[in-house]
Amino acid sequence: MIIIAGTITCDPEKMEDAVEAIRPLMEATQAEEGCIDYVLSADPLTPGVIRIFEKWESDEAIKNHMRAPHMADFQGKIANFGVTAMSVERFDGATQSKLF
Repeated sequence: MIIIAGTITCDPEKMEDAVEAIRPLMEATQAEEGCIDYVLSADPLTPGVIRIFEKWESDEAIKNHMRAPHMADFQGKIANFGVTAMSVERFDGATQSKLF
């Protein structure tokens, strides 16, 4: 399993537009083969911060996602959100166990 986690920091006044652009991206991505989980969400405590959390079965699934039309569409829109920072990290070989 591969985990991707990170943040996108944008203009807090553009968050409503960002969330509207995220919705179709999430819906399409969650339907992709190899996607276990995919969530981009507004941080309720930090205005202008979008939290990224993804779980993938393989590198191939991630590569296909990065070439998907809905990803290109979102990337075309992201410049309109006043992005000031982006930090995304990849965690390979993650093992999973239940906490609760």
